[in-house]
Amino acid sequence: MAKDQKKGQANVEAITDMEADFAQWYTDVCIKAELIGYTSVKGMFILRPYGYAIWENIQQALDQKFKAAGHTNVSMPLLIPESLLQKEKDHIEGFAPECAWVTMGGSEKLDEPMAIRPTSETLFCDHWSRVVHSWRDLPQLLNQWCSVLRWEKTTRPFLRHREFLWQEGHTLHATAQEAIEETERMLEIYADVCENLLAMPVIKGIKTDKEKFAGAERTYTIECMMHDRKALQNGTSHYFGDGFARAFDIRFSDKENHQTVPFETSWGITTRTIGGLIMTHGDNRGLVLPPRVAPIQAVVIPVAAHKPGVLDAAAALRDRLQAAGIRVKLDDSNNSPGWKFAEYEMKGVPVRIEIGPKDMEKGQCVAARRDTGEKTFLPLDELESGVKALMDQIHDNLYTMALKNREDNTFDIATPEEAKAIVDGKGGFLRSKWCGSVECELAMKERAGVSSRCMPLAQSGTEGVCPVCGKSCTTDIVWGIAY
Repeated sequence: MAKDQKKGQANVEAITDMEADFAQWYTDVCIKAELIGYTSVKGMFILRPYGYAIWENIQQALDQKFKAAGHTNVSMPLLIPESLLQKEKDHIEGFAPECAWVTMGGSEKLDEPMAIRPTSETLFCDHWSRVVHSWRDLPQLLNQWCSVLRWEKTTRPFLRHREFLWQEGHTLHATAQEAIEETERMLEIYADVCENLLAMPVIKGIKTDKEKFAGAERTYTIECMMHDRKALQNGTSHYFGDGFARAFDIRFSDKENHQTVPFETSWGITTRTIGGLIMTHGDNRGLVLPPRVAPIQAVVIPVAAHKPGVLDAAAALRDRLQAAGIRVKLDDSNNSPGWKFAEYEMKGVPVRIEIGPKDMEKGQCVAARRDTGEKTFLPLDELESGVKALMDQIHDNLYTMALKNREDNTFDIATPEEAKAIVDGKGGFLRSKWCGSVECELAMKERAGVSSRCMPLAQSGTEGVCPVCGKSCTTDIVWGIAY
């Protein structure tokens, strides 16, 4: 169990030490920080209010960026006719094992089975085949916020649900170049939100053909390293070319009045991002949330609340912080201060503000950081600016620590055996050259136990040799074990 319990921690159920059992530590945090709840259906979880509030903050940030880039939100149906899914062969083959089917409507058997959407490319294409006729109808820049269903065999909170929340953007363009630019633009938005909202450093790259999305010509990804040195794919953006458009007979008249086939993209990020947050920043006291995404950015805790004026002083601090646009909570419950400290540490609240009679006499409060545990005395006339400065410092520190974890645990390898030795040790990301053959990619999986994560967009341009076949090549690739 966690060894570094603070005063009052005995009142809060302890969590497993992450170094002893990282998987159990992760589950403990999900449950004890009240992020998620189990249901009677395997693989379908409840996002409890605190967990859902984190998703709302991610959603709000992304939605603003999508709209600023010209996208509008839409809602597509939940059910997809089997015949519609069958129109794009590679796509249906990729998702068939995960589809859940509706075959009855009330007491009557349906004429055609309906898949509960695992993703909505076919729905968007069917719609566009009906409404896109002219170059004036392009581009189509659409996004929807919804849940999808994929019948996963192995499930874990946030990381792999059968039903999960996400956004899925779908766009249609007159030219391939426009579509590729859109695909890359959306990847940059995901990277920006991960780094500047979630304090999660990313590697931007392209998936190999083996790992790309079913039906895509090219899949872009952002890959993050977790505290246990495994990889998490945290968002993807796909260039489809004109394959879907041809399958669904989407055509438009261009400016020369020629019938032309458009080009398509798709991009998405899911609630698994919350799992990434937990595994990137959490510690043995529980959740650690970056301030910009935290549902509660600061909690005010009165000390010696029974003394005259303390509760009023604490309420005044709450009101001032709230007026300054900070998400703040006042805990004036009857629980002891020590119990409250441990409780809000477990929930990852970035800043804890304490005020008691002695602080009131000195015109100050105590500000405690969740990331470092450091306490400082904050003059009351500097409350708002001081808390905002602390939040920026916490964000920067969390990002720096996560980046250091990645840099310290990224290794150059020359052979699959060298890669396996690292993976069997403490793990990490493995860098090498790659000849581009799927045979060598599969050999790395078989001999080293790693999968290709991505070919980084930032290529070194140097020449080397493939670790499997020894051929001279220039492509940089990152390998790892992934969630």
